[in-house]
Amino acid sequence: MTRKFFGTDGIRGTVGHEPITPDFVLRLGHAVGSVLRRGEERPRVLIGKDTRISGYMLESALESGLNSAGADVVLLGPLPTPGVAYLTRALRASLGVVISASHNPFADNGIKFFSAQGSKLPDAWELDVEAALQRAPHWANAASLGKAARLDDAAGRYIEFCKSTFAHDLTLRGLKIVVDAAHGAAYHIAPKVFHELGADVIAIGCAPDGLNINDQVGATHPDALVRSVRANRADFGIALDGDADRLQMVDAQGRLYTGDELLYVIAADRLNRGEQVPGVVGTLMTNMAVERALVQRGVQFVRAKVGDRYVLEELLAHGWLLGGEGSGHLLVLDKHSTGDGLVSALQILQTCVRRRAQLPDLLDGLALFPQVLVNVRLNAGQDWRADMQLQKAIADAERMLGGQGRVLVRASGTEPLLRIMVEAQDAQQASECAQRLAQAARA
Repeated sequence: MTRKFFGTDGIRGTVGHEPITPDFVLRLGHAVGSVLRRGEERPRVLIGKDTRISGYMLESALESGLNSAGADVVLLGPLPTPGVAYLTRALRASLGVVISASHNPFADNGIKFFSAQGSKLPDAWELDVEAALQRAPHWANAASLGKAARLDDAAGRYIEFCKSTFAHDLTLRGLKIVVDAAHGAAYHIAPKVFHELGADVIAIGCAPDGLNINDQVGATHPDALVRSVRANRADFGIALDGDADRLQMVDAQGRLYTGDELLYVIAADRLNRGEQVPGVVGTLMTNMAVERALVQRGVQFVRAKVGDRYVLEELLAHGWLLGGEGSGHLLVLDKHSTGDGLVSALQILQTCVRRRAQLPDLLDGLALFPQVLVNVRLNAGQDWRADMQLQKAIADAERMLGGQGRVLVRASGTEPLLRIMVEAQDAQQASECAQRLAQAARA
């Protein structure tokens, strides 16, 4: 059975269009509750959300669906995705649910799930839910209906967890940090985390109105962070996306660092302190320079499919701790069970404080290969793999690079886009190849 509704990161789409409608979400909640009831009599499900105005509607529908199947619900309010994962594990809940479309604009929304251990669920579980959606509902009788409650201190509990991942003998005193929460789920959390660790915090992107999430702020629009760091003469800038599982960082000069670079900083710091780092997991998009630098230091490097869930699967399969994506999804599994923008930022800052170093110092000798990324919108039903003109263009580009670069063409798992990436040691060559591929894809 193939998945109809689940993508690479839960279920996502435009609000008001299936599957992001209240009637579907009610059925989804019932299906999820029915699957959970197979394993326990009275499952308890935590629900968190970001700041989109549609979150209220979807939360109510999901709560009703779960209750109708006999599952209890605990409402967490606005909370980052990794915060829901943490509380699901800490409170011994059966399941965690996040209502969010991450970095997408406010008109989109989505639903993703976490296991009792606070990690992404496997494809097999998602297939079980999809199968349950195809069956007629089996409503619980009145005496067996689930109940709903609200956890008022969810944000405070998560703040304390984030702080606990920062070395207890270190402080952020003396540092001025700009924190951009993308008007998203961490708007009331991120500034407090860094402030309570001693930093002088300047908050931007922390005034959600239900419609402005990710709007020209946050990890997907780092220009606002760069401007603020420079204007305030800050030491660092930290940008999260709408659900705060993605991180972008800026130094005092306004230089933006990729997730690939930040992943290398974390791995290299551990190596420098004598810790064992047997392997690191990246993705098909990870810069070749990072792979080569890690291998030269005796660290194995494995590429997963694009998507933090696939990075996690490879980490668990190998028993490793560190992995991530260039987009800023970073996994540090001895700190958290899932990607967490705040926890990742604290690991980077911890390294800078401990070594009394700036980010460029920590990346000395690492020069990323130029990468050119182009998105081409796909039409409904368009089969790009069967496009012979595009396939010929890909083969020509690979031949031109001659083993000194890479070509990656893939469909987005969250948007109707074809993502084209060309990596080469020569920036102009990478750009020319990428534009030719985009032109072939649009033809």
